[in-house]
Amino acid sequence: MQHEKEQVALTSIAASAALTIAKGLVGVATGSLAILSEAGHSLIDLGATVMTYAAVRVSGRPADKEHHYGHGKIESVSALAETALLFLLSGVVIWEAVKRLTEHEEHMVIANAWAFGVIAVSIVVDFFRSRALSRTAKQTQSQALEADALHFSSDLWASLAVLIGLGGVRFGLWWADSTAALAVAILICVAGWRLGRRTIDTLTDTAPVGAAAQITALAAKVPGVVRVEQVRARAVGEKTFIDLAVAVSRTMPLDRVSALKGAVAAAISQQIPGAEPTVTTDPVALDNETVLDSVMVIARNRALAVHHVTVHDLKDRLAISLDLEVDGKLSLRDAHALADGLESAIAAELGASVEIDTHIEPLQPHRASGREAPSERVKAVEIALAELAADGRTLRDVHDVRVRETDEGEIVNFHCRVDPQLGVQTVHEKVDALERALRERSPTIKRVIGHAEPMR
Repeated sequence: MQHEKEQVALTSIAASAALTIAKGLVGVATGSLAILSEAGHSLIDLGATVMTYAAVRVSGRPADKEHHYGHGKIESVSALAETALLFLLSGVVIWEAVKRLTEHEEHMVIANAWAFGVIAVSIVVDFFRSRALSRTAKQTQSQALEADALHFSSDLWASLAVLIGLGGVRFGLWWADSTAALAVAILICVAGWRLGRRTIDTLTDTAPVGAAAQITALAAKVPGVVRVEQVRARAVGEKTFIDLAVAVSRTMPLDRVSALKGAVAAAISQQIPGAEPTVTTDPVALDNETVLDSVMVIARNRALAVHHVTVHDLKDRLAISLDLEVDGKLSLRDAHALADGLESAIAAELGASVEIDTHIEPLQPHRASGREAPSERVKAVEIALAELAADGRTLRDVHDVRVRETDEGEIVNFHCRVDPQLGVQTVHEKVDALERALRERSPTIKRVIGHAEPMR
């Protein structure tokens, strides 16, 4: 793509140089202001195409530590310089044309075959060159090539005006050449105005027309996006940089938030060529968020571990109870301060009338060092579990018993089987009772974790 842009720009330089020389020689030989103005126009085009070639080469460089968004705006700077040259040329031509018309002096203009020939060739060259540049500019989103295409498109119409002026001179209308020069200058001004307006829009980060609505529609279709809160877009060469903020449920896990951001960016990139979206998320509370969800989010935001959250909806207020796990080495004063902070945060969101009871318990270590207990100790624990389970007649087939010794005490894991028709609450109570009974029988056991399986 970059090579194609540079090749088209080089071809444009060669064409501009050839036309400038030809028009200049014929203009001087014939005395035609219109042809001389066209020669001046082509000379400026030559300088502009050289700038275009340089801009295209520089704009293709990747982003670096000084240009985080790449070098695409170099093309816009080049296009702005070309616009200034166009207005300068049109001003000179208008001055000379008005001077000739107001002074009513007949300037010798020779409308010969060379004059008609060079303009005819110019029209043909400008036509094909404008098409080639315009096609490449659209494919590569190059403003510099678009500026060049606009130049040669205006050249074509300007050459037609010169051709008509030469025809008038041929039929004895001395003012036709100056009038044609004025028409050329006006066309140059129109082309410069159109180009300058688009270039300034780019340099001032004007959003592409319709981009915000399109981006909003694409992002809103991604599952998980609650709403699109902000869209900012700016075009730099063939790239469109997009900053997008979307609202998501605050209960969404972080890994899903990351995946959602990737999905939004992919949806935009697929539909907008050259898009480079940056997606940020804003967590919000949804209307269907439960009280349990709210409590868990508040605790998570405060980096606190809670479980066994129970919510009672009384007639005049909410009653919430929960277990809060804290470092077992904390003093009661510090632990109670954490609980107070959590309760205050919950009340601030759910209302001052909410009733909150917090049970503080030591946080179980996530990674405790230990060792496997001797086989005779494991056997003794297994026998004790089987005896205690037999008393309740609900838990059967105690198996896969493991005992680990730690500095804090023994940790016991076991599996058992129960009637698959029993409810989870009943099974949990039975397993919990067995765990407590085992700890009472053997004080060296710090923790017991039982896993119930349905009987086969």
